[in-house]
Amino acid sequence: MTPLEAARAIEANVLRVIRGKAPEVRLALVALYAGGHLLIEDVPGTGKTVLARALARSLDAKFRRLQCTQDLLPSDVTGVTVFDPSAGTFTFKEGPVFTDLLLADEINRATPRAQSALLESMEERQVTADGTTYPLSKLFFVVATQNPIELEGTFPLPEAQLDRFALQIKLGYPTTDALVEILADQTERHPLETLEPVATGEDLIAIQAAVRSVKLDRSLARYLGELVAATREGDEVVLGASPRAGIWLARAARARAFLLERDHVLPDDIQALAHVVLDHRLILSPRARLAGASARGVVAAVLERVAVPLAPGADPPPAE
Repeated sequence: MTPLEAARAIEANVLRVIRGKAPEVRLALVALYAGGHLLIEDVPGTGKTVLARALARSLDAKFRRLQCTQDLLPSDVTGVTVFDPSAGTFTFKEGPVFTDLLLADEINRATPRAQSALLESMEERQVTADGTTYPLSKLFFVVATQNPIELEGTFPLPEAQLDRFALQIKLGYPTTDALVEILADQTERHPLETLEPVATGEDLIAIQAAVRSVKLDRSLARYLGELVAATREGDEVVLGASPRAGIWLARAARARAFLLERDHVLPDDIQALAHVVLDHRLILSPRARLAGASARGVVAAVLERVAVPLAPGADPPPAE
């Protein structure tokens, strides 16, 4: 099975469970194939957990769920070193991050101290405890969820944490037709119970390698860089997109091009992913928020303002 065939099989398998959400599922797969992590912000009951579990089952990957609460400790995330009296030695007990796919459910209910335990894991795919570094799975992928409605008992994700999520998406409510299909699927049991793996971890590694081979023309790299830099301009923005944001936008654009069966990135790929990669990273000033400004509006204005280069190989416009 080629990397593209494996990617198509995974997408079709997940869509057996997540009805009527093909664009959102594809964005989740873009994050996975780009080697990044995914933040899903939406109201309860829209399928956030089901999406994470469907991805893990489709890949035959090891799955662990971390239920984030206010009493969660960093050692509950990464693991803890304990003393073994019988052996007279200290042993490291691995935490939930030692898995292939980690669901950090309601991540904003954990305290900033507990949230920070994920920083090293998400960026470097490793855990350092008591001076010893432990590598994580090559497939390590975090899907975090948060509820945008409830504020009591929650802690906003710090900027450093938000910046480590390649994409932030919303699933939204299903259409009436999709809900009818969901009800039919769950007449006897949940469709997740019958979902079988269609790919392996080796297939995912091959997909990610194929994504990295997609070409990004230098003119498009400059366009992408200008977009990222433009988010840091203007009085309404306190914190714009970081260089890491540009890296993830480039990787995500490559993943989208791969899924569309192209060996090169087009401006459309960058523009289609700009909001899901950049919006959650922007911090606006209180005055701008009171005036009705939004991160989405800032990114939309940047996309309008920055000149789009010609696609590689395209003919220049005729001289007037």
